[in-house]
Amino acid sequence: MADGLVLVVEDERAIADLVRLYLSRDGFGVHVEHDGVAGLAAARRLRPVASVLDIALPGMSGTEICRRLREDGDWTPVIFLTARDDEVDRIVGLELGADDYVTKPFSPRELVARLRAVLRRAAGGVAAAAERPRTLGPLTLDPGRRSVAVSGAPVQLTSTEFDLLAHLVGRPGRVFTREELLAAVWGYASHSGTRTVDVHIAQVRGKLGAAGGLIRTHRGVGYAIDG
Repeated sequence: MADGLVLVVEDERAIADLVRLYLSRDGFGVHVEHDGVAGLAAARRLRPVASVLDIALPGMSGTEICRRLREDGDWTPVIFLTARDDEVDRIVGLELGADDYVTKPFSPRELVARLRAVLRRAAGGVAAAAERPRTLGPLTLDPGRRSVAVSGAPVQLTSTEFDLLAHLVGRPGRVFTREELLAAVWGYASHSGTRTVDVHIAQVRGKLGAAGGLIRTHRGVGYAIDG
């Protein structure tokens, strides 16, 4: 039995075929589309366990697919495929709620590993803080319910964003390096992946509004949250 259906939207057919092959080998069902409009329709129709979206797609960009799904209230995990690191800046600006991104050229095995990690987080597999709710200023995080609120108003985070925030909240005042956060939240640690942490910190800060200021940047080291 397959581990669930993964939607892959990629217009470069050789890349799409390679991703399909590796995901299938790892036990996933795979549905592939090659343009954005068909990709969005497939996401809404098939309700996959996760989506792998190229950013530069004909018809509709991967970022637009993600934006529309989030507007629908669909928080299914999304991994972006990007051609350049500077495309990630657009993800930060739009605060789309992607769970991870992989820069081309990429290792298909790494993509599968990241997808597995995202799905574990979405299932609540990361226990990053104590079971009881924690409150820091206007911010309240409840690990059991996997919920976040600012001044009583709920804040919608992706599973990755939640686990990143929960890890910081679990040790307020403690400065975590980017490599430590990668290992604890994403399940891998390498200097080349530290940009991932910066992207997600920016997304979390944006969603928390004024409470995002609780997350402090320690230049040359990493991040901490005020206690």
